[in-house]
Amino acid sequence: MIEHVWRSVKQCRELNDLLIACDDEKVLKAAKGFGAKAVMTSPHHPSGSDRIAEAVSSLKFDIVVNIQGDEPFIEPQVIDQLVTALKKDTNASVATVIKEIKTDAEINNPNVVKAVVDKNHYALYFSRSVIPFNRNAKRPTELKYFKHLGLYAYRKDFLMSYKDWSKSMLESAEQLEQLRILEAGYKIKTIETDTESLAVDTPEDLARIVKLVENK
Repeated sequence: MIEHVWRSVKQCRELNDLLIACDDEKVLKAAKGFGAKAVMTSPHHPSGSDRIAEAVSSLKFDIVVNIQGDEPFIEPQVIDQLVTALKKDTNASVATVIKEIKTDAEINNPNVVKAVVDKNHYALYFSRSVIPFNRNAKRPTELKYFKHLGLYAYRKDFLMSYKDWSKSMLESAEQLEQLRILEAGYKIKTIETDTESLAVDTPEDLARIVKLVENK
C-alpha cells in the first residue's frame, strides 16, 4: 500500500522530493526495496507532524506536505493544489483539504471531522460534532457541510516551531491536532476537492479498499 501511494505521489508536479518517514525497520526495508528514499524516526512521536518535523529537520525547503501512507486513493493533483495554495497565500502557515459531505450519516458520525471555513477559505473551526448546527427544521439550500481530509502542507519555519507547542485545550477536548494551530491564532488555508480519500485503519478498511481496487 505504501508503494502504491509513493508511485502515485511521484506524479506530483509541485514536489521536488519525496521522503518516507518510518518508525519500524520492516517499513524502512520495504520502502528502500521498491526504490524510495526513506529514513527512520522515533517510534514515540505523538503525531504525524512531529514525525515529519524530525524527518525533515536537516533539509532545506520552504514547504513540506504530510502525506499519509495509508490512503491509497490520494490524487496527485490535490497535493499540487495544496502546495500552490500555500505558495500563493502568505497569510497562511498551513494548508489542508476539505470535501463536501453528501450524507446525513457522515454529518452525524463523530469519526468524520467536520470543518467550517470563512469566505476566504480559511478554517474557522474543526469538530467531531455537527457544525454548523442547523436550528431550522429544513436545511437551507445554501448550507453545506464539509469534512476534513488529513492532508497538510506546512511552511518549514512554522512546523519547526509548532512541534514544540504544548497540547491546547480545544485539541485535548476534540482530539484534533489542527485545533492547536487555530487556538494559537494561526491561519489554516483550505482547498476543496471532489475526490474521496479513504484511509486504511482497520482490517475491514483494507478489505473494502481491496474490493474497490479489484472492481476498477
